[in-house]
Amino acid sequence: MSDKDIAAITDDLSFFDDWEDRYRYIIDLGKTLSPLTADEQVEDNKVRGCASQVWLVTGETRDDSGKVRLIFRGDSDAHIVKGLVALVIALFSGRTPADILATDAQAFFEQIGLRSHLTMQRSNGLASMVQRIKAVAQQQQGPGS
Repeated sequence: MSDKDIAAITDDLSFFDDWEDRYRYIIDLGKTLSPLTADEQVEDNKVRGCASQVWLVTGETRDDSGKVRLIFRGDSDAHIVKGLVALVIALFSGRTPADILATDAQAFFEQIGLRSHLTMQRSNGLASMVQRIKAVAQQQQGPGS
């Protein structure tokens, strides 16, 4: 997904006054994710720190200038969490490692009002997903970057 997608998601969420409607929207976002295969739902792809089962798979591509862009795919066994996975993927997938490391996910979650409407367990799981993605970006960028 691109920055435009994140902007569209932000606009869509601002349209809803009620958090029940926002939750439904987030759940619907999760339904847009392609499911991972059984071979991808393995321990190495599991995100630690999530109460629900969450898997993130990382791939990469190169843009026209040769820069590496990380591609993330994910899944969860819980509907709302799968929606949160979709949000995280929209925020980070298709970006360079440097862009990922420079992205303030917590500020984005605050901007859309999500942080104050999640349980502590879901907030911790969301933070675990972001940490996992940033660790992959750091590893891709190399030590000392």
